[in-house]
Order: sequence, then C-alpha cells, then structure tokens
Amino acid sequence: MWRARKPLVLFVAVAALIFLGLLNLMGVKTSAQATAIFATAAAAGQLAVVAGVAIHLGPGGILSSFSHLLSGPRLGPVGVLTGFSGAFLAFSGLESITQLSPAMAEPRKKVAPLAMGLVVMTVAITSPLLTLWSTTLLDPAKNDPNQFVSLLGGFAAGPALQVSVAISGALLLVFASNTALIGTYNVFLALARLRFLPSALTTTNRWRNTPHVAILVATAVPVGVIVLSRGNVGLLGDLYAFGLLGAFSMTCVALDVVRFHERHVQRISNEAVNVGRVRFILGLITTVLVSGAWITNLFAKPLATMFGTSVVLVGLAIALVSYRRERRRGPSPIFPHVYQHQHPVVFMSRGRRLPAARVLALLPHDPEQAQTLANLAAADTSGRPVAFLYIAHPDAARQKPPQMLEIVDPYHDDSTAQEVFATAEAAARKARLDSRFIYVPAGADAGMVDWLVAHMAPEETIMLDDGAGLGAADRFTLERRKAGDTSVLHYRAKPEHAN
Repeated sequence: MWRARKPLVLFVAVAALIFLGLLNLMGVKTSAQATAIFATAAAAGQLAVVAGVAIHLGPGGILSSFSHLLSGPRLGPVGVLTGFSGAFLAFSGLESITQLSPAMAEPRKKVAPLAMGLVVMTVAITSPLLTLWSTTLLDPAKNDPNQFVSLLGGFAAGPALQVSVAISGALLLVFASNTALIGTYNVFLALARLRFLPSALTTTNRWRNTPHVAILVATAVPVGVIVLSRGNVGLLGDLYAFGLLGAFSMTCVALDVVRFHERHVQRISNEAVNVGRVRFILGLITTVLVSGAWITNLFAKPLATMFGTSVVLVGLAIALVSYRRERRRGPSPIFPHVYQHQHPVVFMSRGRRLPAARVLALLPHDPEQAQTLANLAAADTSGRPVAFLYIAHPDAARQKPPQMLEIVDPYHDDSTAQEVFATAEAAARKARLDSRFIYVPAGADAGMVDWLVAHMAPEETIMLDDGAGLGAADRFTLERRKAGDTSVLHYRAKPEHAN
C-alpha cells in the first residue's frame, strides 16, 4: 500500500512547497501567521499524546515503562555515538529562534533565553517519553517509525487522536519547511546585498513588494532535491542533519571566539571575571559535543556528506564569481567593522579586535569628498596604518521593525556608506595603505567620535571642516588645509597623548 501511495506523496510534497512559495509571495506576515497556527496545533497534539498515554498507563504503568530503558539490545560505542548525534536534531527549534531574534520583543536579552528555555524544556519532556513509549508499547518491526507518534495516540486514546496527530504532524512538517524557506531567501537577500550573489535576487514586485526572485530560487532548490531523491524520507533526513549540525557547529565556534575576547575585556574592566570563565568553559564543552555530533554524521551518513559538500562548493563558486564580477564593474565591496553600543570597537593588537591605527580619517557622506579625504590621508600617512571612519547619515536609520527571519545589519541597507567606503578603499589600495574601515550606524551616542579618538589615540585625525571638530582640543594641535575647494582639519596629538 505504501509503495502505491509513494508517487502521490511525492506529488503532494512538491505541491506543498510550491504552495509555500506562493504564500511567501503574499508577504512574510501572512506566512508567519499560518506557521504559528499549525505549530501550536502540532505541539498541542504531542502533549495530548503524552497525557493520553500517561492516563492510559496510570502511575504504576509509567514507572514500569522506565524499567524497559535497559531491556533492549546492547548498544556498541558506534551506536551510542550515532544516536547521540541524531538526538541533536531535536533542538532544531533553537536554530529558528536565533534567526527570529531580531524580531523578538524587547528586552531581547530576557526574551531569547526564555524562548530557548521553553524549547529545551519541551524537547526534554516530550521526546524521551514519546520515544520510550513508542518503542516499548508498539511493535517497531510492524509499524513505520515515521508514524509512531500518531499510532501511539491511537493506542492510548483511539482513532480520533491518532488521525488528528497525523494531520497536525504532517502540517507541522510542511510549515517547518516554510520557516526554512523564509530563512533561505533572507540569507539570499543578505548575500546579494554583500555582492556574493547576483543582485537580481533583491528584485521585488509591485504587487506585494516581496522579493519574488529570491523566493523562486529558494523554492526551486528543495523541490529539485525532493524530486531527485524521489521523496526518500531517510535520505532527506540525512541531508537535513548535515546542514543543521554544521550550522550549529559553526555558531558554537563563533560564540567561543566572541567569549574569548569578551573575557579579556572583562578582565581589563574587572567585571564578572569568574562568570566569564565559567561561561567560556561551558561554551567549549558545548562546542565539543555539537562538533562531535556533526563529525559523526559526516562518516555515518556519507551520501549526506557528499551532497552537503557539493552544495557548499557550488555556493562558494557562485559567490566567488559574483564577487569578482562586482569588482570588475566598480570599486571592491568593503566589509567594515560595525560599531555597536553594546559591543564597541576595541583597538587591540591581538585576536579579532581591530588593530591600532596611527591615522584616523573621518569620511564624509559625499563619495567625491570621501575620495579627496582618502587621497589626502594617503599622501600624509607615510605608510602609517589608517582607519577610515564613517558615521551613517540620520536618514539611513531603519524606520520599520525587522520581519520574521530577516537578517538585520544597518550597513547592508546603507548604499551611501558602501559607495563611500568603496571609494576610500580604492584610494587606499592605490597608495598601498595598511587600512581598516569602521562603520557607525545612525543614532550613535553623542561623543562617540571623541570616544573612538580617545581609545585609538592616533597620531593624527583628519576630517572635513564642517564646524563640528573634536572635543578635548587641549590634546591636539590643529591645522587647517585646503584640498581644492574642500577645507580639511588636521588634528595632531600632542606627544603625551599619542599612542
């Protein structure tokens, strides 16, 4: 019977993905609302199965079921390691939460841990119990493992719960794909703005102002994968494991790097030293566990490894071609250090922190004036490291709240800043300067420039004579110069204040 229905299942799966693509063309809000409804229904169904089985077994039966934990066949080290690796897939909700974080309610520092805690608690309660009861109360040899939860509901409470759980579970999988679809086309948009993908992906339609090209590509890829795999659930699950655990591993490593550097900042400021050490150690342990799970899957699921590696290589090739094409068309794309109030730029000579610069050049909003200032900085630096600083125009501030799974980066949307940086970088590259670039989003704190100058302690600061100037004038000697029609201020630090 299953073989007879398999072509129909493949057709329904493809149709569902096409439907999700059309739903996203209507807007992410509509798509997110539909996803939330079915996710809530599926969660309620699983909790109902847990409650139904618990009532059916009674207190004595529940306790007795735990005695079967060690009654199965003995597992070898490879089996334990493979099972441990597969168990991490249950925490895929954490990935969705990290993508949703820009759109979370304030204060995010409290909301995010609460949401993640709920995911962990839900998984810790439902997954072990449903797995235990499915493998002990049902016959694994006679039942499809993909139907275990619904069959368990029928075992405990009858066909009504069985059918409702099956329907809600199927819809959950469909709309879980929708979450992945939204995240995918938002990643495409972010990479296209960074010029690693063709700019055509950012094209929007007049009907709903949605990025239809990015949505079309994001929909076509999973449709192609399903067709090529012929709807093989096991193979599709393996492919999912490669990407999910790989993303988890990269995220964990990145967080460890951030914690390592934050630990040094805390040591300098004498704040929360012990807490920082504990968090760093726990982070390392988590990284080892997640990376171990991913490495295990790389060997345990070779087809998934081959497919995932091929996708990564194809993506890198497309990014390389797109980036080089953009460079041939005009100035090189620049990826500056973005100043954030919570995590300001720290000028140190080690690690990922921005190396110290002897000259600070404050770039104007006009690209032509920026080129004049960059040329002047190049002529006067004598090979000294230069930091080009750009403060976003107030009009560049984001006016609308972020959408679901949207990647929020103020620099990505500031086309003027990108043009100014590209112009400055071209002048710096021509002069063979040791340069770095700093972007300050709109709405920065008052006195931020003076703060940067104080922490950098450059030998020289160059800026247009726009009437603002620098504070703490007693620390500098000031000289005004003319570069064509442009008046430029040169601040030279007095010897006792130089870096």
